[in-house]
Amino acid sequence: MLHRTASSGPVRVVIVDDTRTIRAMIRNMLEASPMIEVVGEAGDPYEAREVIRALNPDVITLDVIMPRMDGLSFLERLMSLRPMPVVMVSSRTTERSREAITALSLGAVDCVDLGQLQKSRNGEQLAQTVLMAAGSNLVSMARGISSATGHTVGGEDFDWNGKVVTIGSSTGGVDALLQVLSPMPKDCPPVLISQHMPQSFLESFASRLERNCRPKVQLTEDGARLRQGHVYLAAGGDTHAVLSSRDPYRIRHVAHDGSEPYVPSVNLLFSSAVRHAKRVVGVMLTGMGSDGASAMLEMKQGGAHTIVQDSASAVIDGMPRSARELGAAKEVVGLTTIGARILANTTKKRLECSV
Repeated sequence: MLHRTASSGPVRVVIVDDTRTIRAMIRNMLEASPMIEVVGEAGDPYEAREVIRALNPDVITLDVIMPRMDGLSFLERLMSLRPMPVVMVSSRTTERSREAITALSLGAVDCVDLGQLQKSRNGEQLAQTVLMAAGSNLVSMARGISSATGHTVGGEDFDWNGKVVTIGSSTGGVDALLQVLSPMPKDCPPVLISQHMPQSFLESFASRLERNCRPKVQLTEDGARLRQGHVYLAAGGDTHAVLSSRDPYRIRHVAHDGSEPYVPSVNLLFSSAVRHAKRVVGVMLTGMGSDGASAMLEMKQGGAHTIVQDSASAVIDGMPRSARELGAAKEVVGLTTIGARILANTTKKRLECSV
């Protein structure tokens, strides 16, 4: 984790955008924070490459539409060659855009809607996003780990033992979930995921997972039955997805009453699994805060197998660290082996997995 202290000095930022007035607006907003210093600007990715090489910033902000090379192509190249914290600031990275989902899956830490930023003229949220990005861990963003994807960990004749998988994730979860799910066989155990994400992002994200995974991926529906070979993404909005108290293979939607800080909530999902702990495998992935950590401990105490991502591979080691510190993890593993460990604990067979 890239911890920063007062002695580290301000977070050094490079702004990449082809419009000078936009660069000036972003600069003014960021420099209103004493914890941020804008050290450079670039008008396109080719310029940015030289500026980044010369200044070695802590974070870059990146537009999508630029001359000579678009921002997403540059982001993909940057993450393969020199992984670093990137915050997308563009009119294309709105809550309803495919570009935002693509950027997050390529390794961007977060996306900011430029249009909303221009309307509000309030740079506090942008500054906080940049500061959060500066504390991210880029090990898991290195594209070398993607070599694990595309390989099915357990073949296509998966002998399911009846256990349900519950996964909690937040910041960095787009890439992490792709890494965990892409090796899954078509007939994998049922997986129920609570990913902190605005409702308008979730449908696009489910579609992206569907295109990159063998199992069927869909948003949750109240009362739906969990089925083998299906991955369910909590639909969010004003509801949380949980396991039914009477039936571990049934999804229930719970109305958001304001008591949980995140929608959908990992805490509510994991709490609902405690009653069925011996028939559940719980997984905690990257994210800020501690959502779900105490409930995961209860799951473990009730007999669930709990898997927590290690600090080295978590983009933001908040939720995993909280779970580890509470003693909620039965095992702590790197991102590229989590899929294998899930399958090893949800099959009747003994899987030969390199972990």
